[in-house]
This record gives sequence, structure tokens and C-alpha cells, in this order.
Amino acid sequence: MEKAGLQARAAALAALSEVLRKRRPLDAAMDGALADMALSPRDAGFARAIVSETLRRFGQIDALLREFVPKPPPPHRAGPALEILMMGICELVFLKVAPHAAVDAANDLAARDSKAVHFKSLINAVLRRVSREGAEMIAAQDAARLNTPDWLWSRWCETYGEDVTRAIANAHAAPPPLDLMAKDSFEIESAMTLPGHVLRLTESARIEDLSGFKDGAWWVQDFAATLPARLFGDVKGKTVIDLCAAPGGKTAQLAAAGADVIAVEREHERIMRLRENLERLKLDAEIVEADVRDFQPANPAPFVLLDAPCSATGTIRRHPELPWIKSAADVNACAQAAGELLDAAADMVAENGLLIFAVCSLEREEGIEQIEDFLRRNPNFRREAISPEEMFAMSELISRGDLRTLPCHLAELGGMDGFYAARLRRLR
Repeated sequence: MEKAGLQARAAALAALSEVLRKRRPLDAAMDGALADMALSPRDAGFARAIVSETLRRFGQIDALLREFVPKPPPPHRAGPALEILMMGICELVFLKVAPHAAVDAANDLAARDSKAVHFKSLINAVLRRVSREGAEMIAAQDAARLNTPDWLWSRWCETYGEDVTRAIANAHAAPPPLDLMAKDSFEIESAMTLPGHVLRLTESARIEDLSGFKDGAWWVQDFAATLPARLFGDVKGKTVIDLCAAPGGKTAQLAAAGADVIAVEREHERIMRLRENLERLKLDAEIVEADVRDFQPANPAPFVLLDAPCSATGTIRRHPELPWIKSAADVNACAQAAGELLDAAADMVAENGLLIFAVCSLEREEGIEQIEDFLRRNPNFRREAISPEEMFAMSELISRGDLRTLPCHLAELGGMDGFYAARLRRLR
């Protein structure tokens, strides 16, 4: 009979290996690992918790592991032995799993693999030492610095200063709460209320089991992600073109506010998800499958929203793999593409209309530098400053007249995603 939790750990191991070796996004790796396993919701949740926390604390775990194994064996010889060790350390030190359960499970995972089996004695010895000494060693680490790779640490220190960088890194260390954007004044027991009909869950729960899900009373959207669409003001009865629209949070937000939304998205699978979300929410929008750079609306619109694809470094709280699977080269590639999308979006804006540009990135090249470059190229647009009153009097969210949220904002309530947004007015 298979030991309790072993299948969950096997799924976690498969997903972690996919992330670290193939640089796959965690959600895709996790879905793939669970696809062939009939795990209960509880076991699937345990598997995800192991992988998420291992990645969230990857720098600390790696540093601790190297204290015991200065020269880790190469993967071609050891198979997944290193991932097994990392997961074991995570369980022992951060998830507080009973030592005998964590160590035995790691040994069982190693026994299943033709390469890792030869490192069972190493795995066993290291994890037993970690169970005795790990907590004290972890407490002495500089967690913020270790869990932020050099390429991000140096960039953020230059942009925000070391104190803010540390606050950002500390925000990344905690699993984020789940925010729901309600269509009106809907309430969920045990959820705290944030400004603008946003409900923040204080306890974990399956989304499908929450009150109001089947009735379409709300959708999942981080508080920070709800802010860019608010920058238009009153959109009732007005046309809004929502570019790069999937998965549809901003489309739903605009439609719920009474706008006539044209949602443009180029990826078919994401469009299917967008349609499903709108159907559940009982909201309407015209959905167009097209690349933004090729799309030409029948008429210029008074409002255009471009939530551009980006490195997504503002969402590391929810995607802890990002620091370890991306690099500065990804930022540069996204920045170049965003400039093209921004120019295309500008052509869709009617005279005196508004263009909102947004990215869930913390990087200057994808945010403020995009707007500065755009305004040099497009003298017929000007920046329209955002006031703190528009952002619920939260002045810390405004930087040089633009929206700039950081993961450490609202820290006492669980933080928020990092977003940048600028409001641009077309003059002619």
C-alpha cells in the first residue's frame, strides 16, 4: 500500500523539475503533473504548496543545501535527486512537516528513480541534518537577498532603493491572498472589503465552492489589477477597446460598468477562457481574435486600454517561479514588443480620447520608459496625471503622475501585485 502523500509529492517533484529544468511556468507544469494522477483536492493542494513554497524560498533552500553539499552531483548522474532534496528541505523548514514523514517520503521518491536511487544515502543524511540544524541556519540567512536573484536585486535597488527592494522581497515571501472583484456590493463571509468592490479572502478555499461563483457575482482579480480600468472614469454607454484582453478581468470590469467593450486577444485558448468567464458572469463583450498590431476597429474609440504582455515581475507573489525562469533578456524582449503594441493602440484612439497603458511589471523599461519613448514618438498625445483621489486617496500608489503599485503596498493587509499604468490623452 502506498504511503500517504507520496503521490502528491511525486506530482510536486514532476512539476518542480519541469520548472527548474525546462523553465516552464508553474501553473502549466503543475497542470501537466496532475493530469495523469487522480489526486484528491487536498493532495493536489499539498503538491502545489510544496512546489510553490520551494520556489518562493528557492534562494534560501539552495544556500542551505550547499552548506551540506558544496558540490551537488550533476543532473545527468543524479536525476531528480537535487529537487528531492530541495522539496525535503522546504517541507522540514518552511512547511513544518514532521521530520520522519518528510525524510521517509524523500527516500521513497529517490527509490522510484533509476538515477536518484543511487543518492538515497546522501538524501537521507542531508535531510536528517536539516531536521536538526536547518531552522537555526535559516534564521541566520538574509532571506530577502537570497530569494531575489542578482538580475532583479540590482535592477530594483537602482530603481527603488535597497529599503524598498527589501520590502518587495519580503512581500514575495508570503503566499498572497485571493482577491475577488464583485459586480456590485456582493459580500462573502470572512472576506475583508477593499475599496472598489474588491473582496479579499482571509482563508483559503476552492474558488468553485465560494458563494456567488455559480451566479457570476464576482471574478478573480488582484486589487492592483482593478486600478487601470478605473482611470477612464465613467465608461457607461461608451466604447472601450480592451487590447490583450484575456483572461478577461478588465473586460468584465468595464462591461460591468456599462461600457460597450471590444475585447481583442490573439491566442485562441485564452479567448475560450475569456468567453467562459463572461458567460459565467452574464456579461457581454464583442470578442475579436486578432493580433493588436493587425487589428483595425471600424471607428476610433474614446477609450482604449492596453494591458501589454510583459515580464510580469509584479506578480511574483502569485508566480514564484518567475525570478528563476526569466532574465533581463526577457525584459528587453517584452519592452520592444510593448512599444509596437503601444503605437498600434494609439491609432485606435479617437480625438480627445484616452489611452491607458498598463503592465504588471516592476521594470522601468516596460513602464515609465515606454511612456517617455512613446510621447517622444507621438507629439499628438500628452500624459494626463492621475490624482490620489482617483486611487481611493492612496497617494503611495502615484509616482510622477502615473500609477505605480508595489507588492509591499497594503502590506498589513497582504500586499498587492506590482502594476504600472499611465493615462494618455489624444490631442488631435
